[in-house]
Amino acid sequence: MMPLGLVPAEVGIRAAIGICAIAFLSGTARGFSGFGSALIFMPLASSMAPPRLVAALLLIIDFIAAAPLIPNAWKHGDRKATAIIVTGALVGVPVGTYFLTRLDPVSTRWIISAFVAALLVLLLSGWRYRGKDHLALSIGIGGLSGFCSGLAQTGGPPIVGYWLGRPVKAEIARANIVLFFAASDFFSLASYVLAGLINLDAIRLSLLVGPVYAIGVAFGALLFGRASQDVFRAICYVLIALAVIVGLPILDGVLRHG
Repeated sequence: MMPLGLVPAEVGIRAAIGICAIAFLSGTARGFSGFGSALIFMPLASSMAPPRLVAALLLIIDFIAAAPLIPNAWKHGDRKATAIIVTGALVGVPVGTYFLTRLDPVSTRWIISAFVAALLVLLLSGWRYRGKDHLALSIGIGGLSGFCSGLAQTGGPPIVGYWLGRPVKAEIARANIVLFFAASDFFSLASYVLAGLINLDAIRLSLLVGPVYAIGVAFGALLFGRASQDVFRAICYVLIALAVIVGLPILDGVLRHG
């Protein structure tokens, strides 16, 4: 039986169950590829609960559940290059958080859906940055990703597009992505606390959703290296596209009537 005390009144039991299911799916994507959880989680979950609550919830559960991925990433990642990009997130995260606290929920959902759709197109296009390393570019990429993370925890595609285009092994690229988001999540946590987004409702709901998300992350990590990355990536793209469509506010009357 679901602990009723962990479910905020503005969410409800049915929505909480749905958010748990979405959390497992998005956690699996996160554990396998190092990114992708927010692109699936945010459009869908924000159609079931206020975007501010959903963003805070995802930040809490991802910060904790992804922690076991950090030691291996620290061992294999390019820590110096990642540190340069992280400096951009120091500026981008607070700016994104500011907009999250100022926009109304429906406008935020439209922005999340539009932005995730644009980032999905970027991923599907196969675009990769293959130029030389530049300090300003690295910081700019980190800033853009940080802004996306602050607004909706969707900072993956800019970082992924950048690192996958670098002449490094897939294992190193994945490790760099994990390290970046460990730092970005820390900045987001501080920013959300200062903005009052990390509240009792978010913490309680995280106790319910977090374990489900963690199982998904662990399951995805087991799949890494054992399954076809091309097939799994294609499945993730389809899920992200469906999440964007189903999460559109215009469909509330059809899919979420009553």
